[in-house]
Amino acid sequence: MSIETINPWSAAVDYRYSMMGDAAIEARLAAGEQAFPSWSALPLATRAGYLIAIAHGLREARDRLAGLMTAEMGKLRREALAEIEKCAGACEYYAHHAEDYLRDQTIATEARRSIVTFQPIGCVLAVMPWNFPVWQVFRFLAPSLMSGNVAVLKHATNVPRCADAIEQIVRAAGLPEGVFAVLHIDNAQTARVIADTRIKAVTLTGSERAGRAIAATSGQHLKKCVLELGGSDPFVVLADADLDAALPVAISSRFGNAGQTCIAAKRFIVVDAVADAFVERFVAAAKQLQVGDPTLDASTLAPMARADLRDEVHAQVQRSIAAGAKLLVGGETMALSTAYPATILDRVAPGQAAYHEELFGPAAAVIRVRDAVDALRVANDTSFGLGASVWTRDHANGEKFARGIGAGAVFVNALVRSDVRLPFGGTKASGYGRELAEHGIHEFMNIKTIYVA
Repeated sequence: MSIETINPWSAAVDYRYSMMGDAAIEARLAAGEQAFPSWSALPLATRAGYLIAIAHGLREARDRLAGLMTAEMGKLRREALAEIEKCAGACEYYAHHAEDYLRDQTIATEARRSIVTFQPIGCVLAVMPWNFPVWQVFRFLAPSLMSGNVAVLKHATNVPRCADAIEQIVRAAGLPEGVFAVLHIDNAQTARVIADTRIKAVTLTGSERAGRAIAATSGQHLKKCVLELGGSDPFVVLADADLDAALPVAISSRFGNAGQTCIAAKRFIVVDAVADAFVERFVAAAKQLQVGDPTLDASTLAPMARADLRDEVHAQVQRSIAAGAKLLVGGETMALSTAYPATILDRVAPGQAAYHEELFGPAAAVIRVRDAVDALRVANDTSFGLGASVWTRDHANGEKFARGIGAGAVFVNALVRSDVRLPFGGTKASGYGRELAEHGIHEFMNIKTIYVA
């Protein structure tokens, strides 16, 4: 099957490629199985050296890789460069910290010696999305490689050259054949790969629909999986919030990456006492954002990755308006099929699409609430539970509020983001399992008890 990738800005077909056949898939799985024993037996210091070399390769290829990201999914060039640097940093972080994370743990029991040891399990299949086409890969790949696992990547179909570029960088760093490979495969082929006995676990970042499918297939074959799915993160502004600090983060979180971010702020839950002031400034800042050529540094809002994604967000906005939401800015389609303006809906309420659904594009939902108690109730009135932020000058109260939110991560007076030093993942419909930090490197390992009487 031949696939065309369309440049979101120029609307031109930039690239054509074909899905892999059974022979190519078999060759890559066989290479991974062959590479695992020797790769997992390497000293940690040796694997760390390879990770440092990958970080160097990412920085050397930054301009070419950023160009591919911009061409394939429309990311602003400056955002692409920052993403690449974050990936290089993650490689270096695990190169320096994996030894501490993987050291045997001695547990005091009545035994002569009882320890917990961490052992790699084999080949991990990663099913990754297009919105952060490099970071999403390295978020799993850096800890997986350092733990001694090998990996195969099934990337989103609209970012094939990003996938191939990552594979080239890894190979150029000198990693043995089979330690990492890309599979250009469709959903049916992915299901067959999951069923293959050489695949020991699966990690997915994607939609709730994809999560259900991957979890069902993995469960059928008793394979562990980690799922990082969608989110509808609350951005809670309490009565004592510092609006000067909150507003720039509100704009960055909601409209960065054209709003196509799982952990973006999507529901702006604002206490009545400051709602008018917040909304006035939020709208004024959003009006300054203009969709532009993502290769130009002057552009302030990227196009969306595909026309169908733009149409879906627009439909959600229109349905919300029809149900009573108030449009303050944006909300109109543009000549370019992937362009959508910075959009803000006010007076969003239960029963409206913007209240219940994830807005995966540059559209914000403002929900006004009476007080902090009401704000917490609304923040938790969602099927999602990925991230959240709360804004208040009272740090102790902010931490208490954060403990009450049902999410995998809550940031007080700060941008919600994935940080290699901290575990990342969600709850409820946002998935399960954790990536990054010590918790992430342990997800795909045999956590083995050894008891010596």
